[in-house]
Amino acid sequence: MHKLSDSQLVVLSTASQRPDGCVFPITLKLKGNAIGNVLKSLLAKGLLEEVPGRADDTLWRYDDGAPLTLKASPAAYRHLGIDAEAVPAANDVPAPDRPSGKRKPAKAAQPAAIVEEKPQKERTVRTDSKQAQLIAMLKRAKGATIAEIVEAFGWQPHTVRGAIAGALKKKLGLEVVSEKSDKRGRIYRIAG
Repeated sequence: MHKLSDSQLVVLSTASQRPDGCVFPITLKLKGNAIGNVLKSLLAKGLLEEVPGRADDTLWRYDDGAPLTLKASPAAYRHLGIDAEAVPAANDVPAPDRPSGKRKPAKAAQPAAIVEEKPQKERTVRTDSKQAQLIAMLKRAKGATIAEIVEAFGWQPHTVRGAIAGALKKKLGLEVVSEKSDKRGRIYRIAG
């Protein structure tokens, strides 16, 4: 019997509790491609098996264009002490309503990186933060220039541009528009 890490046990026990024995979606949170390494080691030990993937499955990899996903093998059930006769055969189990993950084609012999999508949280801004003060400056009717923001916060100009592009536009989803003025230079303001 193989000695398994905590991560390997979590993956196997989660898969064995699903009616179809499917590994995906993965509930384990690990950094980088650590989950890929866990899955590769379980596959090498014969505790997971590659099976043809369906359209709604999260895919492990492609083999000659055929999509493959991972399921717990009969050896995994034995390793966990689960009666193999109590486990339905893969063909007898209807496809459950599972969220499908991202499906990216991978190189033929390499497993795809596993990417779980997290639900987006609605972002809020503290009213006493510099970010909130920056938003207030940009919401003014006259807007604000980079120089005015630099003077107000003591930031470098590249920091101001980064805050507008990253924190305000990307993270908060605000529509920041700019226009060129003869008197003040480029003026930024939040549309709406």
